[in-house]
Amino acid sequence: MPSATQTGTPVIEVSHVSTRFGQAVVHKDVSLTVNQREVFAIAGGNGCGKSTLLREIIGLTTPSGGTIRLFGVDSRRLEASAGQPIHRRFGVMFQHGALFSSLTLAENVAVPLREHTKLSPRLIREIVDVKIAMVGLPADSAGKFPNELSGGMRRRAALARAIVMDPELIFLDEPTAGLDPMIAAGFDELVLSLKTHLGLTVVMVTHDLDSLWRIADRVAVLGDGEVLGIGTMEELSESDDPIIREYFHGPRGRAAMEQAVWNGREPEP
Repeated sequence: MPSATQTGTPVIEVSHVSTRFGQAVVHKDVSLTVNQREVFAIAGGNGCGKSTLLREIIGLTTPSGGTIRLFGVDSRRLEASAGQPIHRRFGVMFQHGALFSSLTLAENVAVPLREHTKLSPRLIREIVDVKIAMVGLPADSAGKFPNELSGGMRRRAALARAIVMDPELIFLDEPTAGLDPMIAAGFDELVLSLKTHLGLTVVMVTHDLDSLWRIADRVAVLGDGEVLGIGTMEELSESDDPIIREYFHGPRGRAAMEQAVWNGREPEP
């Protein structure tokens, strides 16, 4: 079960963000904060702008309006040299893992170290070996290429790459999408374990309701270009907002809630 939400200076502050692509409006007015050492999930239906918001937070896309601060720094500065120290403080696991097909698992995990440090090849390999072990992959998988790995192993390899620089914060974009339910559950437990042992803050974009019940401390539900609600899964499951209610009380939502009750996380009355 997720831990209690941490307090203190927010790690991420999103304030009145709007996003337009031509005539298409993705975000009208999005505001949220992420606190230290919590698992914060961004959820919502397809096309609600979850992944776009993640890209804006890490500085890959610039919003049309509003501000985003990451560790107190405006995300628009992350592309400049002044943003490099901030890049070292977070890791990203992109959707479907986004591993380089021409590199082995170990070489994929080593990419951030080779690009952003002056460590010796021997030390890089030692660090990579440790991270591969931390995500539960066997040592003999290090020399395999992505097409030789299962879907679950590729996600774990991508997670190892996300933590290889010892970040304080990691972003996970649809980390369990397309995975078998048992493999997805194992991945969720791995995320919780790493969060606890490494003191991580985790921001997760997902539509996986089982994952939300298993590991999210708080969830922001996006819809109609705005944040429809933010809270624990228990709080959101009692929301009066019709979109949130449909999201949580549709067939998939009811099944996920029943599984949460079975696992001992019963919604508050």
